[in-house]
Amino acid sequence: MATLPGFIDIHEDVLNALNHGKPVVALESTIITHGMPFPENVDMARNVEGIIRRHGAVPATIAVLDGRLKIGLTETELLRLAKTKDALKISRADMAFAISQGKTAGTTVAATMIVARMAGIRVFATGGIGGVHAGAETSFDISADLTELGKTDVIVVAAGAKAILDVPKTLEVLETQGVSVVGYQTDTLPAFWTSGSDLAVPLRLDSAAEISEFQKVRDQLGLDAGLLVANPIPATDEIPADIINEYIRMAQSEMETRGISGKEVTPFLLQRIFELSDGQSLKANIALVENNAWLAAEIAAAFHT
Repeated sequence: MATLPGFIDIHEDVLNALNHGKPVVALESTIITHGMPFPENVDMARNVEGIIRRHGAVPATIAVLDGRLKIGLTETELLRLAKTKDALKISRADMAFAISQGKTAGTTVAATMIVARMAGIRVFATGGIGGVHAGAETSFDISADLTELGKTDVIVVAAGAKAILDVPKTLEVLETQGVSVVGYQTDTLPAFWTSGSDLAVPLRLDSAAEISEFQKVRDQLGLDAGLLVANPIPATDEIPADIINEYIRMAQSEMETRGISGKEVTPFLLQRIFELSDGQSLKANIALVENNAWLAAEIAAAFHT
């Protein structure tokens, strides 16, 4: 592992695993600071870390606390982050700002990928990636997650792109960026709260070992882009497409009426869909994150054999 800047703190368990070539799985933190309310957010984070440990890997939740970039959180730090009400939501463009100004922030998919790769962590579990927002042909609202996936070679395990997005355009941008998109045991692209969609997934692999071997060959070829593993939410936990799509339509209509844009779009839509679904969207979100955590741990373990 390369020498890291002095403002980075690595949890002892993570550092020990990295130094001894043991599997580590990175975790983002905007799902804690912006994706779920307290105490559900901290309960989810604890459960996800526990799942990763039970599957033979070490969890490394990444966040910024008072200007310190944390790779792995203590229980005290995790609880504090979960209770923070004014945390920033940072990506490549503003990560250095948060650190230099002593801020507390949750890391997006893009920011988490950057830090994970810097530390030598090759596998990252999240809920869903950001992507192309509806109306992007006029607003140009496209998540930095997509460009980061095009330049940072980390395996990202997600339940597809968030269903509030324009998923067909998101898939097109991923292809343009050279990102390998693999469906895990599926031929269709998962749609976050729903296990399938009418979009064909570009590639399919059916085991963690196959995914690991695919990444090792990509490394040998010197391919810099990330590998997105699309892992469907378990069918028992999904929300039927016709139901969730109506909630999404209603939430997007309200968002447009209120003039919400930029970084506030995703938190607003997730919160509004939570309200419209009487909390079912949050239960599904937690289930898919946990499902991604175990697969990421299995991939990380296979990658280190």
